Amino acid sequence: MSEPLRQETYLPDDDNGSAEVYDFLRAHENTHGSRPAPRYLLAGSDPGDSVELPEEVYRILRQVVDAMRQGHAVTVSPQTRALTTQQAADLLGVSRPTVVKLLDDGKIPFERTRTHRRILLKDLLEYRERRRAEQYAALEATSVSFDEEEDLDTVLEDLRAARRAASVRRRQTS
Repeated sequence: MSEPLRQETYLPDDDNGSAEVYDFLRAHENTHGSRPAPRYLLAGSDPGDSVELPEEVYRILRQVVDAMRQGHAVTVSPQTRALTTQQAADLLGVSRPTVVKLLDDGKIPFERTRTHRRILLKDLLEYRERRRAEQYAALEATSVSFDEEEDLDTVLEDLRAARRAASVRRRQTS
């Protein structure tokens, strides 16, 4: 019988063994090159008591162990593959009406079941990555390099001009 799915946050102990697991994982990757063929086993206490881990589970384990080794807490939050607009809004950190507008504008694909919209988690995560890339590009477009001896007013005017140019480009692509 499996346990019910729930969100849970795991805090690292001072001696939680994650350093040893991290060292093993790192040594294994270094020995076999950058991307060894995945074959990772989870072993029990009895001889022959083991199961092979899929590569996806290994990557998750690797990320969890690395975060805990650095002293970070880790939250595991099960998600369904089809989200409501409210679940999508919570994941993106925006309001539900904002998500509805993104759906209506065609920026995120969705399915409609009667009066409800359902968003595939895969599509929502892809949108979030596109949005982050656009935000980083906008930040870079508005950056201005300056010499410390340069006049501050000139630097500020260059920054304003870069922001205006980025705004014009954004309006042209929308």
